[in-house]
Amino acid sequence: MAHSPMNVPQLAVVDAARAARVLSEVRDAKLAGQRTPVAPRPVIEQSWERMLRSGVDPEHDFRTGLLGPDEVRRRREESPLRDVLPVLREGLLSVADVAHHIMVVADAEGRVLWREGCGPVLRKADGLGFELGADWGEETVGTNGVGTPAVVRRPVQVFAAEHFVRSHATWTCAGAPISDPRDGRLLGVVDVSGPLETMHPATLAWVDSVAKLAEARLRELHMSSLERLRAVAAPVLARLGGRAAAVDRDGWTAAVTGMPYVGRIALPKSPSAGRRWLPALGLCVLEPLAGGWLVRAVDETAEPVARGATRIVLDLSRARRWSVTVSGGAGNWSRELSPRHAELLYLLAVHRGGRSASGLAEDVFGDPARTVTVRAELSRVRRYLGGFLEHRPYRFCEAADVEMLLPADPRDLLPHSTAPAVARGRTSTP
Repeated sequence: MAHSPMNVPQLAVVDAARAARVLSEVRDAKLAGQRTPVAPRPVIEQSWERMLRSGVDPEHDFRTGLLGPDEVRRRREESPLRDVLPVLREGLLSVADVAHHIMVVADAEGRVLWREGCGPVLRKADGLGFELGADWGEETVGTNGVGTPAVVRRPVQVFAAEHFVRSHATWTCAGAPISDPRDGRLLGVVDVSGPLETMHPATLAWVDSVAKLAEARLRELHMSSLERLRAVAAPVLARLGGRAAAVDRDGWTAAVTGMPYVGRIALPKSPSAGRRWLPALGLCVLEPLAGGWLVRAVDETAEPVARGATRIVLDLSRARRWSVTVSGGAGNWSRELSPRHAELLYLLAVHRGGRSASGLAEDVFGDPARTVTVRAELSRVRRYLGGFLEHRPYRFCEAADVEMLLPADPRDLLPHSTAPAVARGRTSTP
């Protein structure tokens, strides 16, 4: 005879200990192939079946190696979720701390990148291996509030023995996936977790609503970035004949001329300046713009047009108004620089032959080991300089003429900077 799934949230609020006992009996019966006293919830039963097929050990937790601190930092820098951490913290942390929960944010692979909240609960999470850099993908640690929402692509609450691995049965968690609003790609999962007695039926709806707020914020950030790119591209496109488009670094279109608007133009995986064949347009010329690319379709029947050399002007002459200006065949554009980017581009202009990440770390911090920070900052610089900034080693491209405008008094060079190489520059002319 069929039996209905257990109403876990309702029973847990009335009697968390009894709910945990019933779930433990359900889990044991299911794993033994016996009739369960009540049916597991479908999302949990389907996850358990995946775990049985994949060979996850329900009696012993398995922990893959933690990511090292440098790799965690690298993934944080590259994750779009870093831009919505304020939304997640504001929506979850204050309540989570009072309710003896922690907030966990993992990437699409289930690796824990951020973990904040109630101190005693964080220490309990350590005992479960729920640590920074840990792999909480479902195929590694079984049914859980990080890995299972990533698989089913919807919010999931996992209470007590609904966790497939027995050692996690003292825990409750509610996780919701966060997707890229542009294309639906999974970016990661936000999860609120704690000891089983902290379970509340409203937790899942709360976490899901905050995840949706984060997705809305990502959509706003995307539209704002396209607006900035459109402002940069407008005067450039106005001077061009033929078909052309300004797209961001992922190919999303900000503006077009001479062609119908398309939402996205597929770019090569690692775009660089020069002639490229693009499925949507055929042979094209790609040129970096601030925050994206200018894509110009090539009319192969037309006479070749002579183009001037690219000129890059690094202006460090004005106090706290540092900028880089790029001029070429498609016009020119400028971007103001942060203090760190001004330092790095100054060093690359001094060392036209290029500098390694460790060399730049030595120049900036006096410590060649701080390569992760240097690489992260230069990845941001390459978002607007694109193919004009090469790497291995880092350098301006050979095709560009680079000019620096420096303060009249060398002592005024980047006065905020404590970088050893900049300090040396204040006493000599590069």
